[in-house]
Amino acid sequence: MIEGDEGEGNTATAIDDDPRYIPNLTVWETPAQLQTFVYDTLHAKFMHRRAEWFELLGEMHFVMWWVPVGHKPTLAEALAKLEHLRSHCDSDDAFGWDYMRANMAPSA
Repeated sequence: MIEGDEGEGNTATAIDDDPRYIPNLTVWETPAQLQTFVYDTLHAKFMHRRAEWFELLGEMHFVMWWVPVGHKPTLAEALAKLEHLRSHCDSDDAFGWDYMRANMAPSA
């Protein structure tokens, strides 16, 4: 997770100085663990209400990629992966949910 100043976490970090964009970087050991968190925990209730709190963006704003064990991704790395996804669509380098589900890592 991105660390902000004075415990503010992700909300203290704006992308391109635009307060409408709040980055959220997390690292999960397996795709199954991520999917369980997103869809099978309290988090799912927040996902279902996201339209109440966030504007609909006109372009891809979410990206996933595989990282080596122990690697801590940076915001710059995430933005580069997002741009790669926007430019090249899903690939092994940057992808969304459907691609991940279809191409889960063997250890998943």
